[in-house]
Amino acid sequence: MTAPGGGPRGAVIERENPSRVTELVGTVEVSGPDRVDALVRRADAAQRGWAATGITQRLAALTAGTDAIAERLEPLAEMLARESGKVLADCRGEVGFAVTYLRWVVAHAPAAYAEREIDDAAGRLLRLPRPYGVVAAITPWNAPIILTLLKVAPALAAGNAVVVKPSPLAPLAVSEVLHLLTGALPEGTLAVVHGDAAAGAALVGHPLVRKVAFTGGGATARQVAATAATQTTPVVLELGGNDAAIFLPDADLGAEPMRRLVLASFATSGQVCMAAKRLYVQRSRRDEFVAAYRSAAVEVLRVGDALTPGVSMGPVISAGAAARIERIVAAAVARGATALPLGTVDGGTDLAGGYFVAPTLVLDAPDDAEVVAGEQFGPTVPLLLYDDEEELLARVNADELGLGGSVWSADEERAFALARRVEAGFVFVNTHNRTGLSLRAPFGGVKRSGYGREYAEEGLAEYAQTCVVHAPGPFRPGGAGLPANAYPG
Repeated sequence: MTAPGGGPRGAVIERENPSRVTELVGTVEVSGPDRVDALVRRADAAQRGWAATGITQRLAALTAGTDAIAERLEPLAEMLARESGKVLADCRGEVGFAVTYLRWVVAHAPAAYAEREIDDAAGRLLRLPRPYGVVAAITPWNAPIILTLLKVAPALAAGNAVVVKPSPLAPLAVSEVLHLLTGALPEGTLAVVHGDAAAGAALVGHPLVRKVAFTGGGATARQVAATAATQTTPVVLELGGNDAAIFLPDADLGAEPMRRLVLASFATSGQVCMAAKRLYVQRSRRDEFVAAYRSAAVEVLRVGDALTPGVSMGPVISAGAAARIERIVAAAVARGATALPLGTVDGGTDLAGGYFVAPTLVLDAPDDAEVVAGEQFGPTVPLLLYDDEEELLARVNADELGLGGSVWSADEERAFALARRVEAGFVFVNTHNRTGLSLRAPFGGVKRSGYGREYAEEGLAEYAQTCVVHAPGPFRPGGAGLPANAYPG
């Protein structure tokens, strides 16, 4: 027997609280293939009417949806904290930033999606930004609201319809956000499906999906890209990173920059694609750096239940994630590394009742240890020593990932000179992670960290394709003409 969604009757995703794993936060119904197909077809039917309404009406609808989300900030933040284990203050920040981004899209979409015409002696050239049709958005659990709206907002503004598949590890708050947004939109324009890889494959491989936007890990990205390729569907991939934070010899190791660095590694328990994941320090400053880093960690890292006031680091997302982090740290220690504990623990938290992992700074790990060579995606970070800049760059750039990085120096020109040589899509200067982002700065990776961009004009441009109408000057009234076999001049 099947449910109306096309899956087995009663098939649901249950989401527990990573801080208190016996607490069931909520459930969502799994979307079977029939449900995915029906929602994509409904989105396709709605899309042309949505595009035809014109950008002024589309942005008015987005504004109404944004207002509805802003009014629900606190309950949305609490739901996100309970289902993801991200601390409540950061969840408030994520919902608030999502509202800010939505309003930024509304302000900048008219220019980004405007027709552009040139009429001169060379001819008349009209550039038409047109929507793709139905966009499929596959989104992750670590920042589900903002990473979903980075796709949904520009796609809708450009005149596309969107079908979203959130991660089954954090489906609740983002679904509520999309529900609030949907209330301001024509029926069928925005929809949500739930499930694991099967639901994702049904969505990505659907013949009516015209573009796919994915944020997540490399292995899943390869499956998404391969499935999309069966329909020659274009894809935007924002993938993982192994970001190097490079401290030049003159870098400030004072309390304020060190606090910023610690949170750049351990915000969301280190489960951030652009977290600082490799710390490079000149050998002569090793002991000074370790002392300053550990002191800053005591100030800003307090581990505990995500809903407890004053806690700055919660649990990781799952038991599997906890086991993986503990394994890679233990493997480094077995090869001679030292794992130094960081921060403090909230006295009222039952650490055994959740997926908690102690934050650590790993010293003296070899470059080929997994804690260095792989993306940890958890609350541990290695400190690596270097002797000169050329050797440093060779080691930094040897990694196959190229999402982000940072250079820290008292000399901004020197920092920029080195940053130019780092093989990464986004290099921060004297900061790292979210404190270094800007709505005007396009974000995305190079090498195996994906392709396409989010934020800025480049992020808006991902959701419109440029079509052209052209009348060459020689063939317009009064033109001199050209030979039938002429090449363009």
